[in-house]
Amino acid sequence: MKKFDFEPSEWVPFRDRQVLDRIRKIKKEDIARHPNPDFRIQVIKDSEFGPRCTADMFYSIKTASDNNKRLVIILGNPDPGQRNVAHLINTFKVSCKRLFVFCMDEFADQDGNIAPEDYRHSLKNALMENFYYRIEEKLRPPRDHFCGPTNKNLKDYGKMIADLGGADIIYGASGWTGHTACIEPALKGSEFEGGLEDWKKMGPRIVTLNPFTIAQISLHGLFGRAGDIAAVPPKAATIGPAEITGARFRSDWHGLTIGGTFTTWQRFTVRLIAHGPVTPLVSGSIMQSLRTDFNIMETVAEDIGPDFDIMW
Repeated sequence: MKKFDFEPSEWVPFRDRQVLDRIRKIKKEDIARHPNPDFRIQVIKDSEFGPRCTADMFYSIKTASDNNKRLVIILGNPDPGQRNVAHLINTFKVSCKRLFVFCMDEFADQDGNIAPEDYRHSLKNALMENFYYRIEEKLRPPRDHFCGPTNKNLKDYGKMIADLGGADIIYGASGWTGHTACIEPALKGSEFEGGLEDWKKMGPRIVTLNPFTIAQISLHGLFGRAGDIAAVPPKAATIGPAEITGARFRSDWHGLTIGGTFTTWQRFTVRLIAHGPVTPLVSGSIMQSLRTDFNIMETVAEDIGPDFDIMW
């Protein structure tokens, strides 16, 4: 058939066609191979993915508690799986008095005003409802140990984490653009000025959400899985690359599919994050150079190819 060449849409942040072509050809059998031994890619069966993520987080919390050590975690939200972690904490009577949890990000309006916790779709609210309030009161840490970005604390949010010695673990996943947290590329390039090393030092800030991120969020249960792109706030407050690089360990979990089907935008995105260049245009790519467990659900790791029998 005749070849048809074109440039990626101007809304696509990373547009190097040679790299993109190489990435989409990576086979499932090769996806876990990486030159950095500290960047450990693992493909996990679909049926084991959720339980493994729960067990990983619970093990971290229980181990710290058993050794009477402070544990500082940065978490992505909303995550109903946190309810299972809370259940295990209650079942095994694990004291969380020295546990500190920080939200990766929070929604903001067009003027950069950060959503309050009592906003229906607030990511901090999701953290509290899915995790904090499900821990038995006698086991919970003080309420102020669970933090999210606010208008009042954003300029000090990175310092709040650093003052605790930095994050011990970041639990996260990838966005459609390849972002981690909401460290977004702007509509036509990076919102972060300077080179890669300067970018790595950037702390918390307000960013404009990429159109693909808004589309992704509109499919979340938080917004009714309806594709209502007008219901998603246009900006977000987010931690920066400095908090990602400053953490002692990163545990990334990539298992997002559309309603439990074979359809997933992560199939391409995880390949770009794990095997493309380290660049501010794909903020999750920074994980490649750091000590990271990069976990991929088997469905997400499957080969990329056309399916002419399915429309959407």
